[in-house]
Amino acid sequence: MAPSAARLLVFLLPKPKLTPPPPVRRPRRAWAGTARCAPETAASGGFVVIEDDLSELLQILPRDLRDNLQNEPRRDQLLEVILDLGRRPEARFLGNTGGQYLRDSEISQLELEEAQRAIGEFGGDNRAGIEGTLHRISAIRSRKGLVVGLTCRVGRAVNGHVDMVRDLLNYKESILFLGRPGVGKTTVMRETARVLADEFQKRVVIVDTSNEIGGDGDIPHAAIGGARRMQVPEPSMQHRVMIEAVENHMPEVVIVDEIGTEAEAQACRSIAERGVMLIGTAHGERLANIIKNPVLSDLIGGVETVTLGDEEARARRTKKSILERKAPPTFPFLIEMRERHYWVTHRTERSVDMLLHGKKPLVEVRKRDNEFQVIIERWATYDGDGL
Repeated sequence: MAPSAARLLVFLLPKPKLTPPPPVRRPRRAWAGTARCAPETAASGGFVVIEDDLSELLQILPRDLRDNLQNEPRRDQLLEVILDLGRRPEARFLGNTGGQYLRDSEISQLELEEAQRAIGEFGGDNRAGIEGTLHRISAIRSRKGLVVGLTCRVGRAVNGHVDMVRDLLNYKESILFLGRPGVGKTTVMRETARVLADEFQKRVVIVDTSNEIGGDGDIPHAAIGGARRMQVPEPSMQHRVMIEAVENHMPEVVIVDEIGTEAEAQACRSIAERGVMLIGTAHGERLANIIKNPVLSDLIGGVETVTLGDEEARARRTKKSILERKAPPTFPFLIEMRERHYWVTHRTERSVDMLLHGKKPLVEVRKRDNEFQVIIERWATYDGDGL
């Protein structure tokens, strides 16, 4: 560890007022400023897969590809299958940067048409699912509207991810997750919904725009436990369904994936002001991405330019025009999911203020060791790009 990345004996979070956090087990060799807690379920792969329904996804593929993947020793690590017209089909696996070709011949238009018939109708966001599963199929279309590519993504119900944030759930405050595609945001949303509904006994409503959290079909997947699910007819209506969920169904928690428009950001603020806990994801990898995004910056309180007087500017040793946070953040906690097992946790208000003032905020680094136990470290060297 670099000397500049000193661990501090400082707690990023205040003590929760209501439900105490679960006890933390501290091994003798744990260093100062570090907490460990064992995951609910762990195996050689880190987590136990409850259900992946992989056979259902393989049924939409050409027969030879189906046979190849059924005999693939890494099938439990299968992430997605790519079918592009005129190109060789490709399988991608967790932990691998590249893909693996499944055969030497290219995908034909007939094979894409057969797969499309097996899948059924795509929504307005060019996404479809398989009823009763968590799989997602996304289409690429030509200028004429024909499907010329399919991304068949494996959806799995997994236990263990929530251990990374279980202590934060006790604060009953809203949490925003950031991360690139494929880092596991939706998986975290799904398990968080189950834990809040079944273990914390909360009234949880999921606003499921593409049926990724609760699976395709009218009956939601068992992986969300007792949480209720509201489907969204069109992606552009997500903000309306969010408000409808609060006004009609009295939830204590609303879970929403992929917050990406100004209307959705405003809906989040409206929900938070009514005292409802929000668990959401947004487009971006770092807190700095949200600060600089004029559409989503309201999620972290918004940013405005303030002109200081001469004396005030001299006292602060800064320019007369500075950036300030406009309002309290909609999400008091913000988590950067750098990797599946490496997260950076912010107290949003504190981190935004310090970053706007050119300072480095205190953050918590949450990761798993070789035994897949959760380790929490306090760091004081965050600069938005790395630690």
